[in-house]
Amino acid sequence: MNASILLLEDDSSLGLTLEERLRSDGYQVERVTDVCSARLVLMKARFDLWLFDVGLPDGTGFDLVKEFRAKGIGTPVVFLTARTDAEARLHGYEIGAEEYIPKPFLYKEVNLRLKHVLSTHAPKELSVTRVQEYEIDWKAFWVLNLKNGQKTAVTPRDMAVLRSLVIASPKVMSRDEILNDVVGIDESPSHRTIDNSIVRLRQIFVDETRAWIKSVRGIGYQWQVGPIEKVNF
Repeated sequence: MNASILLLEDDSSLGLTLEERLRSDGYQVERVTDVCSARLVLMKARFDLWLFDVGLPDGTGFDLVKEFRAKGIGTPVVFLTARTDAEARLHGYEIGAEEYIPKPFLYKEVNLRLKHVLSTHAPKELSVTRVQEYEIDWKAFWVLNLKNGQKTAVTPRDMAVLRSLVIASPKVMSRDEILNDVVGIDESPSHRTIDNSIVRLRQIFVDETRAWIKSVRGIGYQWQVGPIEKVNF
C-alpha cells in the first residue's frame, strides 16, 4: 500500500496516533493541523486521498474541500468529525465526501473504509505525470499548475503536439514530424495547426526564466525541460 494521504486534524494526540498507525500500514502520510497549512500543501502536491477533520481553528474541512473542488480537483475525501448531526453529514456527502466517519471511531474501521475508497478510484498515476510545478494528465486532457491550483483543459490536438515533443526530447521536432503524430486527430492539419498549438501550450507552461518549448529557426520545435520519465500514454 503506497497511497499518499493528507491528514488534516487539529487534535495533536489523535492526529499523531492516526499518522503513526497509517504509516505502519504502509501509507505515505503528511499531517497538518489547520486549513491554512493544508491549503499551502495542496497548492504544491497531489495526494491519493484527503482525510479531513471538519471543525478546525481557522475554518472547516467542508470549506476547504469546496474550494479545491471549484478548481477542478476531485481527490477523494473522507471526513473524520465530532459533528454527527444529520445536516452536517448530508452536507459532507453533498460536497463530494466518499465517507463520513463520526468520532469516536475504531482505527480498524477507518482503515477498512480508506481501503474501500482507494480501491474504487482508478489510480490517476497511470495517466498523470509531474514536471516541475505542473501535472499533466495525458488521458483526461488537462494540465494542473501546482503553484496556483489552476487547472487548464487541453484539446486532444494540443496534447498530441505536447506528447510528440516530450517523447522526442531533447531532439528538435520538425513541423512535418509533429504533423505525423497529429494525423487522425485533426481532419486537415497544417504547419499553421502546429504553430497555433505551440502558442496555446506556451500560455500554459509559463516560466519567466526560459521557454519550455523552444523555436528552432528553419527546423521546428524542441521541448526544453527534458524528457519526462514513466509517461503512460
